[in-house]
Amino acid sequence: MSDIPKKVVVIGGGIGGLAAAIRLRADGREVVVLEKNERAGGKLNIRSGQGFTFDTGPSSLAMPWVLERLFASSGRRLSDYVTLTRVEPQWRVRYEDGTELDLSGDLARLLDAIGAVSTEDRKHLLPYLEHARRLYDLSLKSFYKHSLSGPPDLRQLHSMKERLAMDSRKTVARTTARYFQDSRIRQLFDTFAAQTGSSPLAAPALLSQLAFMQLGLGLYYVEGGMYNIARAMLTLLDELDVEVRTNAEVESIVVDRGAAVGVRIRGGEFMLADAVVCNREAIPAHSTLLTEHPRRDEAVRKLSRFEPSASAHILLLGVGRSYPNLRHHNYFMSEDPEREYRRIFHEKLPAEDPTVYVGISSKTDSTQAPEGKENWVVITHVPPIGEGESWSYRRDYYRDLVLDKLERMGASGLRAAIEFEYDFIPDDLQALYGATGGSLYGVAADKRKNGGFKIPTRSAIVDKLYFVGGSTHPGGGIPMTALGGQLAADLIRNDFAAQAVI
Repeated sequence: MSDIPKKVVVIGGGIGGLAAAIRLRADGREVVVLEKNERAGGKLNIRSGQGFTFDTGPSSLAMPWVLERLFASSGRRLSDYVTLTRVEPQWRVRYEDGTELDLSGDLARLLDAIGAVSTEDRKHLLPYLEHARRLYDLSLKSFYKHSLSGPPDLRQLHSMKERLAMDSRKTVARTTARYFQDSRIRQLFDTFAAQTGSSPLAAPALLSQLAFMQLGLGLYYVEGGMYNIARAMLTLLDELDVEVRTNAEVESIVVDRGAAVGVRIRGGEFMLADAVVCNREAIPAHSTLLTEHPRRDEAVRKLSRFEPSASAHILLLGVGRSYPNLRHHNYFMSEDPEREYRRIFHEKLPAEDPTVYVGISSKTDSTQAPEGKENWVVITHVPPIGEGESWSYRRDYYRDLVLDKLERMGASGLRAAIEFEYDFIPDDLQALYGATGGSLYGVAADKRKNGGFKIPTRSAIVDKLYFVGGSTHPGGGIPMTALGGQLAADLIRNDFAAQAVI
């Protein structure tokens, strides 16, 4: 039993790192989390001003069972730490031609909404959702149960019939086009893949399951703000006697005889470890934390097929009035989505007419804004910046472009109503979170380049080093990064159990 690690150092206190720490502690490990910023949570964070509070990262929660299972692993109930509210309608969607519809988890209402746009597509909604459900069920056997590193793992876990049912040769866009005729309905369901920072034109059809994950399982908001998820995890870690040290930037991972043996913290402190979990994105982690490793450049080259997801231009707006025509989650759609996706994901240029998301959590939670006012989080996908590039010269131009679109499509008088404003551009996301090019969701899913897989959890060049977060399996967003942290802990347990036997 001497080979079982007694201490694991987690680099980074994002959701993936915190989830891994909870599960590792549940397995009896001694764990310490080192976070470079003043507050843990990673991209799940908050900002406030003039009475307005904003969730600066994820704005909703799907698949709450992931967090429920995480807390249950330590003998706790998630409901004792946070209160979840189901959001209905899930989205309000507006198109340039004036069409508006509410996306609802209530099937009857959803059928009516789709039917009001296209009577023909109403007939195909149930078959489409059933297809999405089958894809989700298949993923429960593999993607959401094991830490996968590539197609060979998938072949071990699924029969040929099941793999064919995953439509691996098709894209999300081809799947929606197979079911729906109206371009507005196709654009609506393609948006689920775009939400992950991937192009529906390139993302594998397996991501079509996202429609069932949200519509079938529900979309939730956490009372008091989404950051309460991070607070709940930190409270649990404190109860478990896990140290979460903030303002502790790791400068390097120390490797001896091919294995991670600890980390060096800025200021010179060395912390010994039996295993290291890295919650920084895998590619920049290799470049900054393994600078002296002889195979670092080789590893980075092999990982280059995993391109960063879309980044974002984000506006936090304290709005001094109410907009009754909007809901908690709103999408203002582009007129030509294919052109939008090609600009962002292929030409690496900002879209001239982007899809704009507006989240207004004060619609559900009045504590998030002063009475009669609203807290707007406005997110527009843009391409990640390349090495040496900056978005700063586009900052003002794109702000005006986005506000023009919102005012044109129903938010009249928005500029005049702004009382508080703060923004994030790709440069900020890269500096704050170490995200490649400011990527918002880690790695983009691309059928041709990476088969839709993420970077494997287990390091290819350093033993006892594991990666978690949006760039690694199973991907970005709260449920996926939290699940990835749990799967990493399972991998560590199994790896060291096998070594103990040897």
